[in-house]
Amino acid sequence: MRTTILILAAALAGPSLVDAQTRTPPRYEADLTWPKPLPSQWILGGLGGTCVDAQGHVFILNRQDVLEGELNTGRLAPPIIEFDPDGNVVNGWGDPTLLDPRLHSCHVDKDNNIWIASSPSGMVQKYTHDGSRLLLQIGKKGAVDSSDGTVKGKPLNSNAAIFFMPSSIYVDRQNGDVYVSDGEGAGGNRRITVLDAAGHFLRQWQPDGMETVHCMTIGNDGLVYVCNRNGSRIHVYDRMGALKRTIEVPWKAVTPSSDGLAFGGSAVAIDFSPDGRWLFVINQNNAQIEIIDRESGKMAGHFGRSGTFPGQLNQPHGIAVDGKGNVYVAENRGRRIHKFGIAP
Repeated sequence: MRTTILILAAALAGPSLVDAQTRTPPRYEADLTWPKPLPSQWILGGLGGTCVDAQGHVFILNRQDVLEGELNTGRLAPPIIEFDPDGNVVNGWGDPTLLDPRLHSCHVDKDNNIWIASSPSGMVQKYTHDGSRLLLQIGKKGAVDSSDGTVKGKPLNSNAAIFFMPSSIYVDRQNGDVYVSDGEGAGGNRRITVLDAAGHFLRQWQPDGMETVHCMTIGNDGLVYVCNRNGSRIHVYDRMGALKRTIEVPWKAVTPSSDGLAFGGSAVAIDFSPDGRWLFVINQNNAQIEIIDRESGKMAGHFGRSGTFPGQLNQPHGIAVDGKGNVYVAENRGRRIHKFGIAP
């Protein structure tokens, strides 16, 4: 049975496309035994994002947007769900009066606190690891950075600790500065905002040529990697906002299927391998994960493909990598969390 699972997973992962001028990345295959079944007949909505802590525990953001009638046979799962490395649920939490329902991304800082961005809430939040306490909130829930304080107003990109549609968070391991990409949707703010550890505004910059600023992280090279979702590239900046280079994320044209599985954007979410060597990018247009060599910026491989079967991806939206190099992918439409491990 184990052999059958490995063969199927390898087929789902697809071949690795290696450029002759890049180093060869590991080959990834889906772990069809992860996660374990959810407890208490929990039912998930779309998953806004995922993140991993230093102990290899995986967090998913459950938007709870279930369909009418689905709760007749189960219970609504909590907004934040934590899995251990074996895929068992160890915690679930989240107060709807504090959280915004459209959860978008999360981040675990060096002190194991959980940061959450909700779009279009106008805020980011910092929680204890178990979610029992809200430690910090930057911005006010429901009050966005616009001319009238709503998502219908003109975006302001203000020099202030208030947001329009925050999409990603990264806390600098060295000084605790908080980087927030504010620009999840078209027609809102388009910027990277930097705040100190207490949430006070420090500086910002507005990336050129971006309709949306959909995701962001900092590599172990100290540079800031920002997703240009519609422009099919990653922009790389120093911490002061000076553009250093761009990385193309090409994709093959596809005909959108009737269920919309394979169309959306070629740079939706990003994360790095533990050694910083490989950049993993969700290519929602092709419903696959691109592997990019960080130093050269060249495409080095990919895995995953569109579909609803185990190991296939149905509108992937969030990505995270643990300390062993395992890659976790959260789906919005498919409402699943996948684990891709390095093949032996």
